[in-house]
Amino acid sequence: MSLIVFTGGGTGGHIFPGLAIIDELIATKNVDILWIGSSKGVDRDIITSHGTEFIGIPSGKLRRYFSFHNFVDVFRIFFGFISSLVILSFNRPILVFSKGGFVSVPPCLAAKILRIPVITHECDYSPGLATKINARSALKILVSCEETLQYFSPSMRNKVLVTGNPVRTRFYDADALAGRAFIGLQDTELPILLVLGGSLGAHQVNEIILDCLDTLCASFFVVHQTGPKNADLYPMPEKELTKSRYIRYPFIRDEMADVLAASSLVIARSGANTVWECAAAGKPMILIPLEKGNSRGDQVENARFFVSRGAALMLSGENANSQCLIETLHKLNEKPQVLKDMAANAAALGMTRPAKIIADILASYVDGSQ
Repeated sequence: MSLIVFTGGGTGGHIFPGLAIIDELIATKNVDILWIGSSKGVDRDIITSHGTEFIGIPSGKLRRYFSFHNFVDVFRIFFGFISSLVILSFNRPILVFSKGGFVSVPPCLAAKILRIPVITHECDYSPGLATKINARSALKILVSCEETLQYFSPSMRNKVLVTGNPVRTRFYDADALAGRAFIGLQDTELPILLVLGGSLGAHQVNEIILDCLDTLCASFFVVHQTGPKNADLYPMPEKELTKSRYIRYPFIRDEMADVLAASSLVIARSGANTVWECAAAGKPMILIPLEKGNSRGDQVENARFFVSRGAALMLSGENANSQCLIETLHKLNEKPQVLKDMAANAAALGMTRPAKIIADILASYVDGSQ
């Protein structure tokens, strides 16, 4: 049986889209899958719980600034590369597919040396450093939107294909009633405001929401994913109405698609996984991106892309505060058609099924047509 190696990780944003592709691939092809990810962190738990075979390798971060950790991570990257050479030499896959993250760099380089085809996918608006490095080894570079082509040199653009960002099938056919049942909301008329800070949580988003929670709960039932590390940091509300219309989770996993389907509006960071899952569900968004300086600026770029397509509003810089959030919600309440248009625009962005498109590309290597 043919073997395809997936690689990537570090966050759920790199892993869950890869699992979406795997689901589409194994539904149509008799193929074995092996995932090479980081030996530390969330990678192993998420991937093995999906039922996919996993091998961990040492992983180091590639930093563009001076840090003592760079010296340590050089050795981790080197041993990750040696481990990847051994794993790929022993298993001899027909293809290596990278979903991004620093852990994907050693397997892609090892695959190039072993003359194993490499395909890499970039989920963000602009390519990260790992993707830029992996692109040198790749036969094909898959990106989420047309505008991303501008970040590649003319000589590399002939390898670039626009596929969209993979989203798990579950988000296309989720059950809104099941979502309401999960959060225990029997009132089918009360709109749900879903607050997402990403799989790791976001202190800024949490603070903004809690600062104006009483006001939010006057109009919405608020479902708040705080992130596992933040779950116990904040006091629960005291007002009776707020307590009856607010529920908090460290992290929502299997039920997320249903809860998202039940929601009327989403307030979130703008990691690629989050915004494209919201698009697949056809949900309007208020995005509070992680600013450049705290990141490479990819979330700001993602947010601007969805704002430019009329699917989202953005609060950033000095406007990322509870007062501006309340003002934004008041404007949306005064013009409900704007919210409907945002939902329609989000659905238009999410109507294609990138996971199926990418799975078909990978399947062509199984068929031998590549």
